[in-house]
Amino acid sequence: MSEISSFFQGAYYAFLGIRLKDILDILIVAFLIYKVVNMVHSTSTARVAKAIVALLLATWITGVLQMEMLHFGLNKILELGVIALVIMFQPELRRALERFGGKSVRELLSGKSPRGEMEEAILATVSACEIMSKERVGVLLIFERETSLEEYFKTGTILDARTSEQLLRNLFFPKASLHDGAVIIRGGRVIAAGCVMPLSENPHLSSDLGTRHRAGVGTSEVSDAVVVIVSEETGTISVAIGGMLKRHLAPQTLERLLTSELVPNEEEQKTLMKRVKQFWTKKGRSNAK
Repeated sequence: MSEISSFFQGAYYAFLGIRLKDILDILIVAFLIYKVVNMVHSTSTARVAKAIVALLLATWITGVLQMEMLHFGLNKILELGVIALVIMFQPELRRALERFGGKSVRELLSGKSPRGEMEEAILATVSACEIMSKERVGVLLIFERETSLEEYFKTGTILDARTSEQLLRNLFFPKASLHDGAVIIRGGRVIAAGCVMPLSENPHLSSDLGTRHRAGVGTSEVSDAVVVIVSEETGTISVAIGGMLKRHLAPQTLERLLTSELVPNEEEQKTLMKRVKQFWTKKGRSNAK
């Protein structure tokens, strides 16, 4: 009993001795571990992680057993392995740096992105995508969030216009000069159209996905953008977020997904959901007529 009491007493005094920098140190390490675990989710990365763990265990065992020559060789392999890992994971490191570098100091501290006319933009997007899906019109629509996409603006045409259903349909009209590129929305406004976006390098993407879908997934890999895609061949509506592609979405599902991703604030979300309900009610009445 006295041992248990001594343990808790020691833990209590250790807790009292924790400083602010110790807490910060723990949080940073926990954050890094979380990011590493997330990165290991992919199959190829998981295999590399298993190999590293096996190598570390082998190095530790040879050290305990005092197998000097083998232990020395494994240590040298680990030293060279750090450089090899940087080379192997260069794409992932580059994407992480691009995401971090695309944030301003204010965004890093607050975590906020411009809202502006986002509610109207979501409604316009849902309405336009529903129509263009039926008409088999290809769409690549990008909602910029915290990561700046300004470097891609110069590949297209700067517009800076209010987002509306008519504008989006005109921009993606098959005979329009800007229909092949991506439309980028910032803070609810159409900032640029006809933009060329990076293609995904993910080898696991379905072979039936064309350039438009690969550009959408690629954009979501190098940024935190929400990308809406409509297939020109099938009319299927898809959304790419964080390198993941959600396909075969109904307009109502698209509306809910964009709301949760782009208007996370509870008060704003209630307002938008109310307007969305009115929008679909009004649309249902017009269809009934």
